[in-house]
Amino acid sequence: MIQELLDIADYIAKLRDAIALLRANELTRDRLPMVHEELGEVVAATASATNTIMGSAETMLALPDGPDYRAAVEAQIFHIFEACAFQDITGQRIAKVAEAMSLLEGRLARFSVAVKARDAGGIDESEADRRQRNETLLLNGPQKGGPATPQDAIDALFD
Repeated sequence: MIQELLDIADYIAKLRDAIALLRANELTRDRLPMVHEELGEVVAATASATNTIMGSAETMLALPDGPDYRAAVEAQIFHIFEACAFQDITGQRIAKVAEAMSLLEGRLARFSVAVKARDAGGIDESEADRRQRNETLLLNGPQKGGPATPQDAIDALFD
């Protein structure tokens, strides 16, 4: 009986070590919220672009008549309107993914608390290397809420 209890305790210790290697707290603290935020930003940026395109197209429709100009412009504008329908479907799909990620985040957080999971000590080398590479090569992608670097500074890099 004592040996069985020792075996169970050993199994539980190994299970906790395996869970620690999953870095569940890092996932719920950093990774999953970032995924959720990024998908939200995609939805917002896509909607904004669509509204801009449609606004421009409406402005073009208000142009004064000319011999064949108006008919040609109208034909292209209707193509633009049709193409802009992608945003609704894309937005719905991305919203579903964001909702699923949010649900996963909550469940993983509850699981981590239930098993009292702790991240393994030290730094995950592959993650540290990835972050360093992204920082060095400026591969951080667009910043939330817009570019962190002013457009003038970016233009100066190309001059």
